[in-house]
Amino acid sequence: MSDLDSPPAAVITGASSGIGAATARALSSHGYRVALLARRVDRLQQLAAELGDTAVAIAADVTDRDALLVAADQVQQQLGGADVLVNNAGVMLLGPFGTEQRAEARRMVEVNLLGAMTATEVFLPQLRDGGGDLVNISSVAGRTARAGNAAYAATKWGMNGWSEALRQELQPDIRVIVIEPGAVATELTDHITHPSVKQNTEQFYAQLAITAEDVADVIAFAVTRPRRMTLNEILLRPTAQPG
Repeated sequence: MSDLDSPPAAVITGASSGIGAATARALSSHGYRVALLARRVDRLQQLAAELGDTAVAIAADVTDRDALLVAADQVQQQLGGADVLVNNAGVMLLGPFGTEQRAEARRMVEVNLLGAMTATEVFLPQLRDGGGDLVNISSVAGRTARAGNAAYAATKWGMNGWSEALRQELQPDIRVIVIEPGAVATELTDHITHPSVKQNTEQFYAQLAITAEDVADVIAFAVTRPRRMTLNEILLRPTAQPG
């Protein structure tokens, strides 16, 4: 927890693009200092330069616990500790379940679920120090599984179950907030390796996706509510998204 006389500090994983970058801008506009964590240092530095002295760029991969420990120490030294942790880092490597997608399935589990768990474990002492907010970015896929997203849905259903258990375990000192977006226009679809699934998903997103800024606004709203209340679970879809 940062010094009581200082503005609150938020740590955002996957902050180099998409929802992470938009959340950094949104929280910064609400007076938060932000620690930007991701692998792409050049993008982080550009965003930090845009946001000014209240932003710190830290190279860290959520699958690398040692890197997260170094990041946590830097956040403690430079920002006085984290008041908010936004577990945003994630990949969506959709495709039929099977041997050909084995690497993609493992990658999603390591980043989406284990990465969030590791980041939380590492930053939990800072969040405990006076109370904080844990924001986990899940998905509509954490509620509705369908053909072609088996492993991705597994990570998001896992995120939801883990978050609910943490909500009960950490209350009232730490608020646990789960954000479940539908289709959002980000780079997620760029990394799908299965050609037909990639094409179909990109077409679907092009028709109706909401913006990363839409989701960031919801996150900022949730963490700025009075401490006496928590928006534990927020499901948001493009208005035209059927499922």
